Amino acid sequence: MPWFLYLALKQLFSSGQRLFFTLVSVVSVALGVALLIIVLSVMGGFGYEIREKIVDTQGDVQVRASGLIGDATALQSVIQKVPGVVATTAFAEGIVMIENESRPSFPTIEGYDIDSVGRVIPLSRYIVAGSLDNLDDDSIILSSQLARSIGAGPGSEVEVYTPLALEKAKNDDEILLPSTLRVAGIFEIGHQQLDSSIVIVTLRKMQDLYGLGHAVHGVNVKIEQGLDADLETERINEALRTAEGKTLPRLSGLRARSWAEIFQDFLWVLQLEKNCMTVILLFVVIVAAFLTMSLLLVLVLKKTREIGLLGALGAGRRAIALCFCLQGVCIGIIGTAAGLALGFICLHFRNDFVHLVTRFTGSQAVLERFYQFPELPSHTDGRDLVIIVIAAILFSTLAGIIPAVIAGRMKPAEALRNE
Repeated sequence: MPWFLYLALKQLFSSGQRLFFTLVSVVSVALGVALLIIVLSVMGGFGYEIREKIVDTQGDVQVRASGLIGDATALQSVIQKVPGVVATTAFAEGIVMIENESRPSFPTIEGYDIDSVGRVIPLSRYIVAGSLDNLDDDSIILSSQLARSIGAGPGSEVEVYTPLALEKAKNDDEILLPSTLRVAGIFEIGHQQLDSSIVIVTLRKMQDLYGLGHAVHGVNVKIEQGLDADLETERINEALRTAEGKTLPRLSGLRARSWAEIFQDFLWVLQLEKNCMTVILLFVVIVAAFLTMSLLLVLVLKKTREIGLLGALGAGRRAIALCFCLQGVCIGIIGTAAGLALGFICLHFRNDFVHLVTRFTGSQAVLERFYQFPELPSHTDGRDLVIIVIAAILFSTLAGIIPAVIAGRMKPAEALRNE
């Protein structure tokens, strides 16, 4: 072991007052790192969960036109020939009124081709009561919170009113009776808004409810895992441009959009919040670095005679400076390791802490209403972890440079005469 490293460690972990100051420096760095880990992981958790919910409910890519798509089969045939596309499924959507026991609700209704939807959207994964296999043209699947709000469950019958009934009454003086559908199942995605505002029927039933004939609103696309959704979207759009007017009729506004493009504004806001929190919390690590620098400056002033003695014994300026710079590096490494451990421990017990707080404050419903999740999500991005570790060690190293430069520039004779 080089003598300057041995001396750096000996000074850092000597007994008494010096050890206390070292522990203060290490704890300050550890707290800064732990805060960064916790906040960025929770912020990343919200973004990660939202992305997962988007892909699980809408697919990786969505193809729409300005109006209705009359020949969905031809469109799907073109899309499925694009390299990287795994499966496609047509859909139609709208707004309806659902009533059960005189308790109405106004959810979004989504109609899917049951034969192909499972290859694109894993609906069966989120069924908590009943079964997706029970869904037919005379049944409906309700989201969990909506089902509770209208008092319906598997086997119940609900009345479904559509805007088509109003249009018929206004234009044709014809009364269109509501559709009575049996509840085939209940699904729960884990997102408060989705779990309170969506119902699912077959595509044929949706076309019947809205008078669409054989038309659909769009096609959801599943791509191979690991492929870039934006790049695959460009390939699909190129295939659509080539096929239009040949195997496909010309449709106004027909184009594919990736999930990231559809929700780009919302995702940009999430990323902005995360970046702002990163910059703000980095100041905690910077403050810890200033504390480390102050303690090392005090050490240099207290060890002036010892520094002069080292110079008189033949130690070079670079080695003396390195002795004090390494102390900052050691504080950074130990503090970062402790901060990582503390941060991941807190993340492991995060929901227990949240439940404890909400139990005393009675704010669980408020948490779900505003943040849309019953549990506090967490996802640690590897890039965030690298940035945190590098920043903490770098700032601690920089904190040791100024005391190291001062120590290295001392002249042995002057330092030995110091009282």
